Amino acid sequence: QKEGNQKEIVVFPKGKPEDRHVYNVGDVILGDAQGLKRRLGAENPSPEVVERVFDWLRPQLIPTLSLNNDETRRARDEANARVHEVVTPFEPGDLLARAGQPLTSESMELLEREHKALTKGLGVLKRVCYSLATLGMFVALLTLCGVYVLAYERRLISSMRQFLIMLGLVIVTVGLTMLAGTDSLRAELIPLLLFGMTVSIAFHQESALLFSAALSLVVVVSIGQGLDEFIILNAAVATAILLVGPIRSRWKLIYVGVCVGLVAMLTTIGVGVLEEQPFYQEVLPDAVRFGLWSLLATIVMSGGLLPLVERVFGVQTDLSLLELADISHPLLQELVRRAPGTYNHSINVASIAEAAAESIHARGLLVRVGAYFHDIGKMLKPAYFVENQGNDNSRHDTLVPAMSTLIIIAHVKDGADLARQHHLPEALIDFIQQHHGTTLVEYFYHLASERSETDPDGGEVEESAFRYPGPKPQTKEAAVLMLADAVEGASRALAEPTPARIESLVHDIAMKRLLDGQFDECGLTLRELATVEDSLIKSLTAVYHGRIKYPDQRSTSSYPEQRTA
Repeated sequence: QKEGNQKEIVVFPKGKPEDRHVYNVGDVILGDAQGLKRRLGAENPSPEVVERVFDWLRPQLIPTLSLNNDETRRARDEANARVHEVVTPFEPGDLLARAGQPLTSESMELLEREHKALTKGLGVLKRVCYSLATLGMFVALLTLCGVYVLAYERRLISSMRQFLIMLGLVIVTVGLTMLAGTDSLRAELIPLLLFGMTVSIAFHQESALLFSAALSLVVVVSIGQGLDEFIILNAAVATAILLVGPIRSRWKLIYVGVCVGLVAMLTTIGVGVLEEQPFYQEVLPDAVRFGLWSLLATIVMSGGLLPLVERVFGVQTDLSLLELADISHPLLQELVRRAPGTYNHSINVASIAEAAAESIHARGLLVRVGAYFHDIGKMLKPAYFVENQGNDNSRHDTLVPAMSTLIIIAHVKDGADLARQHHLPEALIDFIQQHHGTTLVEYFYHLASERSETDPDGGEVEESAFRYPGPKPQTKEAAVLMLADAVEGASRALAEPTPARIESLVHDIAMKRLLDGQFDECGLTLRELATVEDSLIKSLTAVYHGRIKYPDQRSTSSYPEQRTA
């Protein structure tokens, strides 16, 4: 047996436990029978004879001893009872661990016991003061985050669902760091990195930086670490938040993980050198550990957590938008089949709108994908829209202006319904509902007004009946799409789309939307509006650029002899 005394063994005849004798283990344990071999060698000096006798005798030996578990357990308990507690007194000033020397497991256990004894010896007043100080720090951090949310991140509290999800994420992160922050793992960096990247993807980088810094401080205090730990955690998480940005491939997150790992390693080495910790025993292993945890966190995020973050918080990364931008999407294929003119219009709008959005540092890819789907409602009644009519007579010729307006406006609601049926994200549905805002269907409104003036029995035309239901654009991206959609359609009606006419057209439409209040709720500034105008003008001028007319290009109808050939 590997347990118990390895030198001596207590033996007694079966049924007579009182008749005990103590023997050396090597004399009674069969094993390889080396004890028997030594006895034979002592009685016969010839090694050859001893070997032959031993080889003949060894197979015939049978076990004569068996382990008595009950007696062994009882003897062990009696031995434990005879051991008295050993108390080693330490006086103030005694060294528990020497500076510059690696901490052994015995030293760590001694330091932990000393800390517990010190904490236990504190008076009630000191304990209460310490708890109140910790609570006060947590309340101050909570107040800071709350003020920031009220001022800059009201979207977080505009929905109870979003608020509860965020609160649950904070609680889960703290719980995981407490479990992972043990001395054996020291993996508290993983939950903090996942938290920081999640908030950065779901909201804004500024919010992620503030919340992660506050949470890092809470974690450091909770697991009993110091300022050096806070510096390492905060440096790694801040690097991940600043680098994560637009995610157009899963390799982007791996790249972020490598960079964060390098920052964490270098920060750990720097802090360790400043703290004069042993480099090879403490600093280097910790640096490697933090680097590996950083890479592992980004692998977890890219491997399966990213789609969950998008679904829970209702956000779309560039990676998911690129998947939606595939022209093989069923809705886009149906749009090509039913309304090819609308599809071509959507593609052109997407191109000029993406460039305009990027000119003001908005999400150009989101605008491009939104433009692909913004007019899908037209596929239900394609013949009522001019881009799908060709040279045929307009179906609106047989309808009154009010009915034509209802059909035109209905494509917004129809598009939103189709998008929901195909489970498009809410961000794209917002583009469908907001790309016309509450603008006026001017053509049919003026037509109705003219008919009302010539009809003696006609009443006053209600302008509200000829407006889209809205809402107005709520984001800069939606405002850019509204302008791009309007100028692309209007530019097709220009007889000679010269740069000057295109510039005048774009400016007139932008001013009309501005004065109509369509940009009141999206946060678009006048400077950004001017930048968007310039981008749209450049894009449309490039589309309608002039072409050289060669003097010898004449139609074959000018040559009668060729027609008869």
